[in-house]
Amino acid sequence: MNDHELIISGNHLELTSRMKKMVESKTEKLFNHEARIQRIRVELGCHELTSSQTEYSAKGHIEMNGKPLIVNEKREHLYEAVDEMVTKLDRMLRRRSRLRVVKRKHPKHALDIPAEIPKVETTTV
Repeated sequence: MNDHELIISGNHLELTSRMKKMVESKTEKLFNHEARIQRIRVELGCHELTSSQTEYSAKGHIEMNGKPLIVNEKREHLYEAVDEMVTKLDRMLRRRSRLRVVKRKHPKHALDIPAEIPKVETTTV
């Protein structure tokens, strides 16, 4: 990665190099969409529901100017959870970008000057 920071951690889960590479390749798309991202943290977790059922979770934090974007996704398979987490973060980034453009084009308050501006005569010397 360029100058961006990606932190991958596991809760009750041993991270393999394959898992790390998969998360890196998926989150690279997010860094390409938004240049102002400072850091992305991904927490992968495993929770046993019953003796035969396990649930995997993927939690993503995007740290950038303004409020951070946080998504938590739980699925039966780890790779599905990561895919859905990245999709949701991507959607949130696109929405934030779209709202920023709308606010720029349509400011909240119009410029209002309460008094008339007097005309000034210019003299040439």
